[in-house]
Amino acid sequence: MTVELSITSNFTFLTGASHPEEYVERAALLGIGAIAIADENSVAGIVRAHARIREIARQIAERDEIEARDGPVGPPAPPGLGAPPGLPVRNVPRLIPAARLVFAEGAEITALAATRAGWARLCRLITLGRRRAAKGACDLRLGDLLEGAEGLELVLHGPEGGAGRAPLDEAAWRAQARRLARRFPGQVHLALAPLYDGSDTVRLDRLAARAAELDLPTVATARPIMHHGRRRRLADVLTAIRLGCRVDALGRAALANGEQRLRSPAEMRRLLGRHAGALDRAEALAARCGFDLGTLRYEYPSEIADGETPRGRLARLAREGLAWRYPAGAPDKVRRMLDHELELIGKLSYEPYFLTVRDIVAFARARGILCQGRGSAANSVVCYCLGVTSVSPEIGTMVFERFVSEARDEPPDIDVDFEHERREEVIQHIYDRYGRHRAGLCATVIHYRGKRAVREVGAAMGLSQDTIGALSSQLWGFFSTNGLEEHRMREIGLDPADRRLRLTMELIFEIIGFPRHLSQHVGGFVVTEGRLDELVPVENASMEDRTVICWDKDDIEALGILKVDVLSLGMLTCLRKAFDLLDQHRGDRFDLTTLPPEDPQVYDMLCRADSVGVFQVESRAQMNFLPRMRPRNFYDLVIEVAIIRPGPIQGDMVHPYIRRRNGEEQVSFPSDALGQVLGKTLGVPLFQEQAMQIAIIGAGFTPTEADRLRRSLATFKKHGNVSEFRSRFLRGMRANGYEAEFAERCFSQIEGFGSYGFPESHAASFALLVYASAWIKCHHPGIFACALLNAQPMGFYAPAQIVRDAREHGVEVRPICIHASYWDNTMEPDGRGGLALRLGFRQIKGLREEDARWIAAARGNGYRSVRDVWRRAGLGAPVLARLAEADVFAGLGLTRREALWEAKALAADRPLPLFAGDMDGEGIVEPAAALPAMTEGEEIVEDYVALRLTLRRHPVALLRHLLTPGAA
Repeated sequence: MTVELSITSNFTFLTGASHPEEYVERAALLGIGAIAIADENSVAGIVRAHARIREIARQIAERDEIEARDGPVGPPAPPGLGAPPGLPVRNVPRLIPAARLVFAEGAEITALAATRAGWARLCRLITLGRRRAAKGACDLRLGDLLEGAEGLELVLHGPEGGAGRAPLDEAAWRAQARRLARRFPGQVHLALAPLYDGSDTVRLDRLAARAAELDLPTVATARPIMHHGRRRRLADVLTAIRLGCRVDALGRAALANGEQRLRSPAEMRRLLGRHAGALDRAEALAARCGFDLGTLRYEYPSEIADGETPRGRLARLAREGLAWRYPAGAPDKVRRMLDHELELIGKLSYEPYFLTVRDIVAFARARGILCQGRGSAANSVVCYCLGVTSVSPEIGTMVFERFVSEARDEPPDIDVDFEHERREEVIQHIYDRYGRHRAGLCATVIHYRGKRAVREVGAAMGLSQDTIGALSSQLWGFFSTNGLEEHRMREIGLDPADRRLRLTMELIFEIIGFPRHLSQHVGGFVVTEGRLDELVPVENASMEDRTVICWDKDDIEALGILKVDVLSLGMLTCLRKAFDLLDQHRGDRFDLTTLPPEDPQVYDMLCRADSVGVFQVESRAQMNFLPRMRPRNFYDLVIEVAIIRPGPIQGDMVHPYIRRRNGEEQVSFPSDALGQVLGKTLGVPLFQEQAMQIAIIGAGFTPTEADRLRRSLATFKKHGNVSEFRSRFLRGMRANGYEAEFAERCFSQIEGFGSYGFPESHAASFALLVYASAWIKCHHPGIFACALLNAQPMGFYAPAQIVRDAREHGVEVRPICIHASYWDNTMEPDGRGGLALRLGFRQIKGLREEDARWIAAARGNGYRSVRDVWRRAGLGAPVLARLAEADVFAGLGLTRREALWEAKALAADRPLPLFAGDMDGEGIVEPAAALPAMTEGEEIVEDYVALRLTLRRHPVALLRHLLTPGAA
C-alpha cells in the first residue's frame, strides 16, 4: 500500500482537473493508503476530501454490518468508485492535510500538517501571504517559512517546475534548498516526481544526486493534477481558459499525455525503478503525519460577561424576555417549552452561540437597525424571548429537537436579516468586537454553471461567438436532457456532425460543477475563542474591510463549526423607514411586535391580490394564487409564503391543497402517524420539515439517513445527488403500506426542495414581514409607497409602478421641486388633513446624494433662479442640467427647456459672481430665447429618461385612439 503526498485538485483553480472527492474515490479503488490534497497556497478543497472519506467509511461499515447479520451478499462498491459489481472496495484512504506553498522566490514546497500545531502554522502562513495580496492572490516569501515550521513536514520540489510553473535557476534553487535543510534538519525532504516526457530516468537520477549532495531524503510523488487519464482534454481546456487562449494555441503549455494522474502502488514502483525506495520513505513520512482534520477542535467564544457563566446569562436573559414577551404572564406550555429548550441547549453547550446571536441583535436594536431572525433553531421560545425573532414558536408545529438535537450532534442554525442599507454596521461591529484574527466571513465557491461553462469552454475550443450564443440560448434544452438532439441542433443552425462541436459539448458537461473561484458568503460569520487563522486561513475579500475564510458553509458544517448568518433584507429597510414616517407624521410608534394582529382589512386586501410591493406576495404567481388561497389568519400567510415555490409546485402539491381548503376534496391522511405531521397543511406536505418527517415515519429512514437526505437537498444544485435516495424511499414507503402514487408524489416534492423549498420556521418569519408590509400598505398607502421608494432597489416593481399603485390608492404624489424636495422621498401635508407624497432627488437618474444635500442645505427661503442654485449650492453646470432635465425648476416658473437653457449657459467659463459685479443681479444678462414649448408626449418621454417615471398621463393614453377601434 502506497501514499500520494502532493495532489493538485481543481481547487487550484483552472489547473487541477479533478474534484477532491474523485481523488478519494480513485485512491480507495487503487489501494492507496494515504493522500495529501495539496493545492497551491490553499486548503480550500481538503474538507471535501475529508467528508468523502468519512462517507466511504460509513458505507463500508454499513456493508459490514449487513454481512455480519445476513452473511456475505457481495454488494457493489460505494456509488461513484467505479469498482466492478460484486467487487466491494474496503480500502479507506487516510487524508493528510497539506498545501503546496509557492513562494515569491520561485520555490515550491508541499507542507504536510503532521500535528495540530503544524496545521495552525500552515494556516497562519497562508493567511500571511494572502492578507498581503489582493483577493485571489498570495504573496508568500521564503523568509516567512524560515521563521518557523513547527509540526510541519516539508517536501521540496525540484527546480524543473510543474503544474504550469516555469523551471527555476539551478543555482538559486540549490541556495534555497541549503537554507531550508540547515534551518529545519529532519523536516525537509526532496520530491522525486516524474514529468512523463521520456526523460524521467535521467531526471530522477539527477534529483537523487541533488538530494545526496544536500543530505536530504527523497520521497516519491506522482504530482497528479487529475484522478484519471481521461481528464487530459479537460486539463488542457482549463489551461487555455487560465491563459486566455484557444486549446489549439497552447503549444508547450498543453499536456503531452494523460500520465500526470493518480497512480497505483505497482505503477509508481515501475516508474521509479531503482529509486523505488523513495516510495517506502514516503509511506514512512505519511505515517508520521498523524493529524486528522476530524479532530480539529473548534472553540466557540465563551461569551462570559461580568463573571456570569454563559449558562446563567442565557437563562437570565431568556426569563427576562419571557416577562417582556408575556406581560400578563406566560402560558404554562410556553414555560415548559423554555425550560426544556434551555436544558437541551445546556447539554450540548450551545449557550455561547445563542448569546452571540442575541448580542448582535441587541447591538442592532440599540442602533435602531431593524432585524428579524429566522432559521431552524430560531423557531424556539429561547430566541423569541431573546428578541432574536418576533414570531412566537407556538405558531409552528415542529419540536425543538428537529433543529437542536443530541442525536444529530450538529450546530444550530440561526439566520438574522438586517436592513440592507445598514448591515455593514453590524458586520464591522463583529470585526471590532472579536478582532479580525477571531472573526471572518465564510467563502462561497463559485462553480461552473450553464452560461459560464458554454462561454469559457466554447471560447477555449475556438467556437465562434455566434455558435456560443446559439448554445447559450438552448441551455435548458441540453442541460435537462444531457445533450441536444440532432434535429434541435439543426434548428438552431448547428451541425450535429461537427466533431469540434460534439467535443465541446462533452467538455461543457464535464466542467459543470467544477470550482471557478472563491467569493464571499452573503453573511455567514465564523467566530472563535482563539485565533481563527490557526483554524483555517483568512484572506482579503474584494470588498474593502472584509476578510473571509476559504471554506464554504458545507465545509464548516462538515467539521461542526458554528456559523452566525448576518444577512440583509430590503423589506426590513422599507419597514423601518415606514415605522419612522408613522412616528413622525402620525405619532404612532410601531415595530414588528406591536402591529395590531389579525386585522380583517389586511386580509381582505390580500384576498383581492392588492399586493404590489408587499413582501413575498407581490409576484404575478402569488397575485394569481391569493384570491384562490383567500388567507384569513397568520398561519395562512405562512402557507402562502411556502406554497408558491418550486418544491411544492413540482411535487404537484398546490392544487390538492387548494381543493382541500375549498372543500372540493376530502381531507385525508395516509396514516395516523403522518396525520400528525401533515395536519396543519390538510394532508399535503408543504415544508421541508414535513418532507423529512415523511422520510422517517413513512419510508422508515433513520434520523441519520434523513439527515443525509436533508444535506443532499442543500447541495442538490452542486452535486445533484438527491436521486440516489429514490429507490430507498419508494421501497420504504411501499413496505409501510403507502400507495405508490403518494410515494412518488412525496419524493417528487423532496426533489423539488433540492431546487428551492421553505422550512416552516423560515416561512413563519417571512410571513410576519408579509403581514407587517401588508398592514402598512392597507392603512397608510402613501407612507408605504414613500418607504418603498426610499429603500430601492428591491422587490419586483420599478418606481413608476409603485407610484402608479399609490395614486390608484388615493395618494397625492407631487413632483420633485427645487424648493420642497430632499434626497429621500418625503410626506408633507396635502392641505386637506392628509399627507401627500413628495418625490425626492434620489429619483433623478445619475444625481449624487451629496449634491442633493447641498441643494437642501443652501435653500434657505427658496431659490430665485437656476443661476441662484449654482451660486448658493455650488453645483456644477452638468448637475444643474440634470436637474433641469428632471423638471425640478417648475416651481420657479421655468419650463424644462427654459431651465435647461439657463443651465447650459452656466457651462461657459465665466468668473465667479463676486468678481463679475453680479451679486445683486447686475451685469451681463443672458438674452431671452424663444424656445418652442414641448408637447405632452415629449414631456412624458423626458420624464422617463430622467426619472424612470412620470406623474403625467400613461404613455399608452396618448395612443389610445389608435389602439382602440372606434374610439376616435
